[in-house]
Amino acid sequence: MSIQTIEDTKVKAFPAKPAEVIAFTAKARRRFEPLAIAGKLASALVPPIIVIALMMVVWQIACSSPTSSLPPPTQVWNEAYDLIAHPFFDNGPQDIGLAWRVLISLQRVAVGFGLAAVVGVALGALVGQSIWAMRGLDPVFQILRTVPPLAWLPLSLAAFRDSSPSAIFVIFITSIWPIIINTAVGVRNIPEDYRNVSRILRLNQFEFFVKIMVPAAAPYIFTGLRIGIGLSWLAIVAAEMLTGGVGIGFFIWDAWNSSRLPDIIVALAYIGVTGFCLDRLVAAVGAFVTRGTTAK
Repeated sequence: MSIQTIEDTKVKAFPAKPAEVIAFTAKARRRFEPLAIAGKLASALVPPIIVIALMMVVWQIACSSPTSSLPPPTQVWNEAYDLIAHPFFDNGPQDIGLAWRVLISLQRVAVGFGLAAVVGVALGALVGQSIWAMRGLDPVFQILRTVPPLAWLPLSLAAFRDSSPSAIFVIFITSIWPIIINTAVGVRNIPEDYRNVSRILRLNQFEFFVKIMVPAAAPYIFTGLRIGIGLSWLAIVAAEMLTGGVGIGFFIWDAWNSSRLPDIIVALAYIGVTGFCLDRLVAAVGAFVTRGTTAK
């Protein structure tokens, strides 16, 4: 039997799939599945909704007594309805909605945390790359990172003589330590093969930092950034309580001085939701940059 006869037999026995069938199969694999998406959303949203509802019921029962010092959820809703329903009202410099106050606080967090991210990654890379830098700087970092955020506030007020840069400095000095430490650990854990490749390619220090060091240590860096953004949000709220202004922290302190406990509870909810969104945002950026290798 000739080669041509064999090929003809194969074609008859195993006919090629029509192009229409292949295209239909590809489309079927990419089809929209609303039930599957709804199931994923339900599995993500239903458990926290149930837990929050149970917490509200327990809170309502525990604080419904006339002798209770804390207001129940129904009282919070009735007395702080304007803050809940109208977060963007603006009646003057000191009479604005909680959403505007959160945005003002976020501006300070963006500046302080941005500076901490840049300086922290640079110092962490230095400490992780140089054994002498690690021996000289690591003990200093370990001592300074244990200082509480508010302990830096008097010193920053004395140095800057203004509340806004003082608050930004507190954010910076609070959030920089986890960024430095995690970046240094990531740099120290870079495989030796990567370093050998950089030597073969004769990369200079800047090229090694951009092309090898940062991508390899990115999961560690973004873990430090997630911790840092949380500490930044904690620090700004605490700092604003003492420095004043129109941020969310000062609003809580002012509400306490005016005995408006429902307003404080609503503000705490705003703070918690904002902190959660900030953490998710940094985690999403980290997952995109590192292709999902960061901790969720």
